[in-house]
Amino acid sequence: MRLNEIIKLKGLTKKYGEKIAVDNLSLSIRKGEVFGLLGPNGAGKSTTILMILGLSEPTQGSVQVCGFDSTRYSIDVKKKVGYLPDQVGFYENRTGLENLLLTATLNGQTRERGKQRALELLEQVGLTYAANQKAGTYSRGMKQRLGLADVLIKDPEVIILDEPTLGIDPKGVQELLRLIRQLSKEHGITVLLSSHHLHQVQQICDRVGLFVKGKLLAEGTVDSLAQQILGENGHQIKIKASPLTEEIVGQIRKLAGVDRVEHEDGEMSIWSRKDTTLQHVLEIVLSSGCQVSSLSQEKIGLDEIYQRYFEGGEQE
Repeated sequence: MRLNEIIKLKGLTKKYGEKIAVDNLSLSIRKGEVFGLLGPNGAGKSTTILMILGLSEPTQGSVQVCGFDSTRYSIDVKKKVGYLPDQVGFYENRTGLENLLLTATLNGQTRERGKQRALELLEQVGLTYAANQKAGTYSRGMKQRLGLADVLIKDPEVIILDEPTLGIDPKGVQELLRLIRQLSKEHGITVLLSSHHLHQVQQICDRVGLFVKGKLLAEGTVDSLAQQILGENGHQIKIKASPLTEEIVGQIRKLAGVDRVEHEDGEMSIWSRKDTTLQHVLEIVLSSGCQVSSLSQEKIGLDEIYQRYFEGGEQE
């Protein structure tokens, strides 16, 4: 295990009877990195997390976290890792501060040190105003932020977040994602984020792994994944014009580098590998006498990349 590799999975496999939940997974996550494990529900993300934490034994392969084998030294791993599940549980009759103090005590901190750290974290996650409020009165978003403080109070080297934004309103999602990113960069904490929300993963992750049916189909930065699947200049062009006939759409489909064209109600979306496609599309549309009312071009996003890989995974 290299010095900057905090999590290393090698040939990791988990079977339940004949069902393969995780299939020969190999992956390295570096210190201070925010890594997004992206895949649909049932892809094997949570099973992978349980094996990383030493809560489930792999059928084959190995897991190392902070230099410790998760299967043989699960207690040592738990000392290094903070885990926030999708459903956070607290003592509802205790205040947010009291819940954090309990976690601090369980992790060997003095009451004085625990209280100081708890108050610092409550401020950091924006919950100072609710420190003495019972956790049972907290909203879902407040509980997730308290959960993040609870994870951080033992000063972990790694944080694992399993669907952390589930059930939170859009504003709360943005606040939580910003906080996760900030904590990672300011304190050098390694973050493994499991999610099926494409846009959220794209917002904060340094690298992404696309996980389908227990297999890691691809991993890298969003840009590198786009390059792998669509070439260096993957673009999506959107054009609204009238009249857009089937003949015009057919001509555009035949252009070199065009992968796919969708056409409905005078609007056309074009996925292309070439940055010169826009010029040729305009030439075809304008020479056909169409009036263009809107036009845009943008780099292919994670949603398109994921869709392509997911389609590939379904065909296997």
